[in-house]
Amino acid sequence: MSRSPTRTRSLSPVFIIASFVAAIVLVVNALKRADIIMLSPATQLAAPLAQLMAIGLVVGIYNASPAMRGRLGSIGAVLYAASLVLLVGVEFVINLVFPYLPPNLIGELRAGPLGIAFTVASLSFLLGTLVFFSAFWRVPGSPKSAILVSVLSSVPIALRTAFPEVVLQIGLVGLAAGVTMLAMWLIRSRRVQGISLLPAVNTLS
Repeated sequence: MSRSPTRTRSLSPVFIIASFVAAIVLVVNALKRADIIMLSPATQLAAPLAQLMAIGLVVGIYNASPAMRGRLGSIGAVLYAASLVLLVGVEFVINLVFPYLPPNLIGELRAGPLGIAFTVASLSFLLGTLVFFSAFWRVPGSPKSAILVSVLSSVPIALRTAFPEVVLQIGLVGLAAGVTMLAMWLIRSRRVQGISLLPAVNTLS
């Protein structure tokens, strides 16, 4: 039984680093969309890393919060992580395929099954966000402000076609802030776990 919290604590730096990487890439994506930084192969390749690294944040929060491991939290973690995987595929298409296609062909692709896949990915992301953070909200000591910022910022990202471009850019920056706040909570949580493990270690010795 004592191995589980020890293993979680040893892996937590990985989750924390992944969270900060996700936040940085989200800001880069926002600056790129605002034409503040130049479009380049590096920024295009980095774009999907935001969603990929955010999976580490989901796993980190789930592992650091035993109260999340009920039905709602487990379903939320699976839905949220799965939706992020779908968004990785969406970002690859948008950043590594669409820039090299004529606008009329992009329109045709969006009007077909690819458009349906984009919609499913977006709605899955919105649903996963709501379920996961609803479960996290119920955890005692969870960072309520970080949850609110993350959820509110995720809405224009999930429903990007329904909002002006500037709202999407604000959403990306807002989500980066929310992810950073959640990463800081993971750091504090790791420290608390380290303190709480000391009595157990002393007892075993």
